[in-house]
Amino acid sequence: MSVPDIDMEGGQGSWSENILDYFLNIKQIKTRDGAEIIWYHRANNKLRMREAIKSNAHMIEADVLLGKKGGEPIMAHPPETSSDNTLKEWLTEIQTTNKGIKLDFKSLEAVNPSMKILEDTKLKQPVWINADILPGPNGSNCVVDAKGFLDTVTSFFPDVTLSLGWTTGWTALKRSNGYSSAMVQEMAAICSDLTQPITFPVRAVFVRQSISELQWLLQQSNRYTLTIWTGKHDNYSIQDLLVIRESFDKSRVFYDISGSQDLEFRKAIGL
Repeated sequence: MSVPDIDMEGGQGSWSENILDYFLNIKQIKTRDGAEIIWYHRANNKLRMREAIKSNAHMIEADVLLGKKGGEPIMAHPPETSSDNTLKEWLTEIQTTNKGIKLDFKSLEAVNPSMKILEDTKLKQPVWINADILPGPNGSNCVVDAKGFLDTVTSFFPDVTLSLGWTTGWTALKRSNGYSSAMVQEMAAICSDLTQPITFPVRAVFVRQSISELQWLLQQSNRYTLTIWTGKHDNYSIQDLLVIRESFDKSRVFYDISGSQDLEFRKAIGL
């Protein structure tokens, strides 16, 4: 279902617009199929940021931390603590493109100063704000505080698309039952009073054994979608992705997966 186009305060445009509608409108995709959206992951330093901008990716994902010098938000993924790129510099470069962005926060302390910078930048393209707010399969309890994160983000941008995930851990030797009913019910309870679009990032290695649980979660609201992601060394098959694809509405699942497997998957589904 298409999300209404509602203007944001401050002239940012509609950050609640479904990214499929946005990229259809600018004729970068042909159908309302989440698999058509191409992602560029960890575009943090200036080299990767510029590669992402030049690439055919529709959505650029990057990580935001507070830097040690003056506490300014920088673009880096833990365990890194420094970067040649600040959030302000990063947004200034992205502003000249029509690519959507997903900003991933690993700590609550970086959120408020980052929202202030984002508010001043006046981006017109899609913006997703991401944090892992619950422990998931084999995940740690080192989550971003859900209430603090949601209160801060929505106080600046009440309609922005949220990306709310679970911490996870995976090794080839450790079996996991995937996302449990308790995990998805806890997430649904947190989201029950929210009114903006929400995507749930879920790790590909755990999704096939969690189909019914995740189907239940999406049934709770037509504003909900999934974003399938993969760890660098995760062991999953293209067949797993095809089963996932057949189990959900194609307009409600996005695939943020690694290069070679992304190409193989897209070839398998005729894209």
